[in-house]
Amino acid sequence: MTLSPRSEPAPSKTARRKLVFIGVSTGGSSIMKIFPIWSRMLGLGCDIVGCDLPLRAPAVRYRRVLQRIIAEPATVGALITAHKIDLLHACRERFDELDYYAEICDEVSCIVKRDGRVLGYAKDPLSSADALKEFVPPRHWSSAPRDVLCLGAGGAAIAISACMARQNPAAGAPRRFILVDIAPERLASARQIHQRLKSPMQFDYRLSRSAADTDALLSALPAGSLVINATGLGKDKPGSPLTAAARFPQGGLVWELNYRGERAFMRQARAQARARGLLIEDGWKYFLHGWTRILAEVFALELDADRFARLSAAASRFRNPQ
Repeated sequence: MTLSPRSEPAPSKTARRKLVFIGVSTGGSSIMKIFPIWSRMLGLGCDIVGCDLPLRAPAVRYRRVLQRIIAEPATVGALITAHKIDLLHACRERFDELDYYAEICDEVSCIVKRDGRVLGYAKDPLSSADALKEFVPPRHWSSAPRDVLCLGAGGAAIAISACMARQNPAAGAPRRFILVDIAPERLASARQIHQRLKSPMQFDYRLSRSAADTDALLSALPAGSLVINATGLGKDKPGSPLTAAARFPQGGLVWELNYRGERAFMRQARAQARARGLLIEDGWKYFLHGWTRILAEVFALELDADRFARLSAAASRFRNPQ
């Protein structure tokens, strides 16, 4: 979709630029301490402003937030975490252009104001691929039939499944990507998105009515499978999508997308790590790749490995020690 540029006042020469962070509990995110350091390192002259909304907020609230972003001259754009799908559904007509993954995945994680236009990007498939490369062993998927069990079918789950469905066939792929959620409408939405990908990877959609249902799916996984907590439980809400009796697959990979909070799912995995031979990763690198990719887009920066390493090192002292 392409519209004529909007007329908007130019920011004052003395006004500092602003990047809006739309989430659920933004004040608790490490980025509120990290971003000022990154801004100085990169010479951005930009402040970060948190905007908290409840999960699945009414559409009118998303429209008001986007209107404020558009109307405020000093605001250069926004990063969206837990509201990627709902914000786009509520505000699609306000975007002048959406990138490939925003169209395919039906979500936006990055808003950019550029030349009077409002652009929407879904960066999570790319940052998911970056994070997976950091902990999945080489040839892991090609060495044996293995599955992915993704607990939660929201924006992060869609992004991860999209990146895995489009990865280089030479690297191999999971046998199946199983999405589990308590909401049938999210599973239906995921199915529609996967059909648009036209991927040969097999997808499976399971409705979970209890944590015991999820335990059963976990116990049926082949050795070496990847288990992902994309539910938000352990950060946005307390608890785990598994019961205390859950058993992870032998030699499995475990990805806890949360990097802060009480993270009961990660504690369960760590308790079995030695006996089950688990390789466990939290969401810290995913968090860093997500933010740095969006900074690169909003501020038109080159993001090479050296620059990412320096930004990562500067952020490391704010990592949750749990």
